[in-house]
Amino acid sequence: MRGWWQEISGLVLPAACGGCGIPRTPLCEECAHELYGSAARRATPDPEPDGMPEVHAAAGYVDAVRAVLLAHKERGVLGLARPLGVALAGAVRAAVRDGWVSRGGVSCGGGRDGPEPDGGVLDAVGFSGAGLDGSVFDGGDEWQGAPLLLVPVPSARRAVRARGHDATRRIARAAAGELRRTGRQARALPVLRQLRPVADQAGLTARERAENVSGALSAVSGAGRLLAGGRVVLVDDLMTTGASLAEAARALGEALDEAGAGPWRAPVSAAVVAAPVSALALR
Repeated sequence: MRGWWQEISGLVLPAACGGCGIPRTPLCEECAHELYGSAARRATPDPEPDGMPEVHAAAGYVDAVRAVLLAHKERGVLGLARPLGVALAGAVRAAVRDGWVSRGGVSCGGGRDGPEPDGGVLDAVGFSGAGLDGSVFDGGDEWQGAPLLLVPVPSARRAVRARGHDATRRIARAAAGELRRTGRQARALPVLRQLRPVADQAGLTARERAENVSGALSAVSGAGRLLAGGRVVLVDDLMTTGASLAEAARALGEALDEAGAGPWRAPVSAAVVAAPVSALALR
């Protein structure tokens, strides 16, 4: 009922900018620029949790960006899902520009730690392949046409009930739509679920957050087969300590392993709308 009312009220009630509050616009030009007007950047928390995927963020979690995220998530201003999806789509594009990574953590294909090989072959799912030494050629931003599979980090069930909507899933769908609009194959796949309740992360230290979510997520049955043929990107609205993303990456890795995705596959990357400014790489 609350979700239905939020959808209707967004159409008939006077709009105000979700970032700064000026009237008669859901998001003003200046706040839109703060949200998605700059290139996405690497976001690395300190300390970085074990198993943390490589994360790209569209913006820093300050001022207008913070206000827009809170308006959408906590106050149910659902019209902000589209611009938030545009921002997340930009972060997804940045996330998939890296090369293949081995499960042992050795980056190849011109990545951070490995040399680019002299050549490659096309594998069964259309990505650039590798030499006998296991080095893998960087397939580039297009990933040979493989679809982008956006997997939202699940919110706690009680939080979704209290808010009347699943904010992260809604933004993931909007981002997939934006990617398709600009010519990329993309879909949102909410294949992660919570195995047990977790405490509210607000106010917890990085170590407490990691302990709170450890082992809390699992992929639904058959998720690995759905994900094996595409480029998997974990998505969330906000990264703070990275604990939730690390746990989600662990759960997805297990699902892909069970599906027999092979020792070499596209890495599970992550993209978020915002991250703390202190975690963002310099431009």
